[in-house]
Amino acid sequence: MSLRIACDLDGTIADMDAALQREARRLFGPDVDLHASSAAPIESAEDVEEELAAESPSAALAAPAVPVAGRPLTQGELRTLWTQVRKVEDFWCSLGEIEPGAVARFAALCARHRWDVIFVTQRPSSAGDTTQRQSHRWLQSHGFAMPAVFVNGARGRVANALALDAVIDDRPENCLDVVTDSNAHPLLLWRRSREALPLTVRDTRIEIVSSFGEALDRLERMTAERRGRRTLLGRVRSAIGF
Repeated sequence: MSLRIACDLDGTIADMDAALQREARRLFGPDVDLHASSAAPIESAEDVEEELAAESPSAALAAPAVPVAGRPLTQGELRTLWTQVRKVEDFWCSLGEIEPGAVARFAALCARHRWDVIFVTQRPSSAGDTTQRQSHRWLQSHGFAMPAVFVNGARGRVANALALDAVIDDRPENCLDVVTDSNAHPLLLWRRSREALPLTVRDTRIEIVSSFGEALDRLERMTAERRGRRTLLGRVRSAIGF
């Protein structure tokens, strides 16, 4: 039986960070830096949707692992940024890949190993196509034909409902959700230092990977291990006459 996998988009394979920085500089000048903001951190599109729904003034990104330079945005500017992003035609199609070529490699491995994949995201809507259709188009443009995308889904419930084998995500809380609500194997894509890992994910069955490429390598090993077990089971059955 082939692996059943869920994969997050923003921060995992899609570079939302760079797109937001580009939009912020277009609006407020070349000296602004989202990471320099002292406002409460927003780490992903999921957080953005929650903030906008609650009409909170905070909408900054999390502090990165390296020092930053530049003027921080004010609370009002951050709010304006996200309001503007939602007006941008097909904003989610404009993102780049974090690791160039990773999506195409993922697609090739899916075809080779017959993996079943669903992409999961919680992006706010923008002008143009629906979030799901923009996500479809983005994945197709980077080499993943006919992708399945599920919008606004809790990772653990999705993993449990679909009997997934693995979930790739860049957010510790999503991986903890997978651990709590399913038997899927969570792969936390953590590009920062291991020392910065939240204590909550330590001593759990969450596996840490430092790149999407490393996550794909791990999925290939999981596939090989599963095939090995199946082959051994076949030999045992043959030996006892089944």
